[in-house]
Amino acid sequence: MKLIQYLQYHMSETFKTLARFQYSTEAQIIKGRLEAEGINVFLFDNITIDTDPLVSNAIGGVKLKVLSSQFNEALTILNSIKKYSTDEAGNNIKCPKCNSEKVELFSTIKSLKSFFAFIFSLLTNLLVLNLPVYTKHLYKCEDCNHEFDTES
Repeated sequence: MKLIQYLQYHMSETFKTLARFQYSTEAQIIKGRLEAEGINVFLFDNITIDTDPLVSNAIGGVKLKVLSSQFNEALTILNSIKKYSTDEAGNNIKCPKCNSEKVELFSTIKSLKSFFAFIFSLLTNLLVLNLPVYTKHLYKCEDCNHEFDTES
């Protein structure tokens, strides 16, 4: 009897979208954290995007859904996870231009060296050598859009 009541309760509840991610790997990390806290999580469109990552933007990314009754608790946990880049000591990286801590790591091929490495990799990959593409990793401030390297 308890099993029937449990199933009726959970089947009547709906899932609500908590977050969207471009790739399923990002969603899987957050899913694991939420499940460790006892939140019921469901990923939607993750298999489609794993099959063809180029359709992610067209279908709205991977949707991370939680039970409506657990939405506020899940949102609190999601907001507690650090979104921005930190150094090896765990301190937030600050923008040298505006001193903001809203800094994210990103990859670019804007430099001449990166561009030629990209062209070389593209040509060699066409010949099935499968060499990795060289990219430069920079930080970008979300507030002022300043791009910088921590080495400089």
